[in-house]
Amino acid sequence: MKTIIIPKPGEVQIIETEKPVRKKGEALLKILYGGICGSDLGTYRGTFAYASYPRIPGHEFSAQILEMDENDAGLKPGMIVTCNPYFNCGTCYSCQRGLVNCCTHNETMGAQRDGAFSEYVAMPVERIYDGKGLSPKTLALIEPFCISYHGVSRAKPHAGEKVLVVGAGTIGVLAANAAKAAGAEVYIADIAPKKLDYAVKTFGLDGKILSNTPEHFDESVANLTNGNGFDVTIEAVGLPSTFQNCIDAAAFGARFVQIGVGRKHADFDFTLLQKKELNVFGSRNALKKDFLELIDLVRSGKVDLDKIVTNVYEMDDAASAFKDFSDRAASMLKVVIHFSDPA
Repeated sequence: MKTIIIPKPGEVQIIETEKPVRKKGEALLKILYGGICGSDLGTYRGTFAYASYPRIPGHEFSAQILEMDENDAGLKPGMIVTCNPYFNCGTCYSCQRGLVNCCTHNETMGAQRDGAFSEYVAMPVERIYDGKGLSPKTLALIEPFCISYHGVSRAKPHAGEKVLVVGAGTIGVLAANAAKAAGAEVYIADIAPKKLDYAVKTFGLDGKILSNTPEHFDESVANLTNGNGFDVTIEAVGLPSTFQNCIDAAAFGARFVQIGVGRKHADFDFTLLQKKELNVFGSRNALKKDFLELIDLVRSGKVDLDKIVTNVYEMDDAASAFKDFSDRAASMLKVVIHFSDPA
């Protein structure tokens, strides 16, 4: 079968690999669509904190079940599904407490272990979720929505509160959608004007901040919140500067969620956490319940996930997909790769 691989930073190849043979408790899947995550892009660029090489990327995907045994989940060959790509050890302290999303020894597909960007993959049955009639392209977007949704759920925004999401990439825009669905007044900040305009106009957000200078950012925050700051701030970039943006923009007694992943260290006045009495939440991966809830939410029509997709490439054009995304990240939002159609 054909497989997309990143042998080293800046290079993408399509190679021949052995078609997987499913083990007991696994299903053989045919990949239909896969999304290029920010972490995949970081692996391509050599900036992702968890990257190692060579690496098969991909943990946002939809698939069709080709082979599987009878199971309690009601899954059958022919069904269109999506999957939970976070492999937890089951024995560490986090896993013992049910916090499997932040397993001490977590291995996410495409990051700490090879991903799904092949024609076929084998997956444990318990990680496979019925798509309930959603299209294959839409199902490939459920996992990134889960990342955002899980982070937003940690802060529990609600009607009457103002939320600022820093970062207008896929995760940031989806976090804004999750906060909006919770009833909050939602604003988004970024240095890319096109992404900001697209996010606000397409998803009906309440406003934007072009964070091109610290002074303009601070002034915008003050104007939008009557000088009070935001009730919830969400970092969805992974840079020290955007981390600082979220701390500075947070109101006294606010909640701050860190979703973005990066390699750089932040040097900041940590006394602000004490002074503002901030509630600080880290957010890693997602849980089974996040996947199930979001499949139902998207089916309800309350969120149109397909609007997040700006570019679609065929599998054979994977090298162009990664290069174009890297070169034009300021204007491209979600990039997906079409692997195959359902049988």
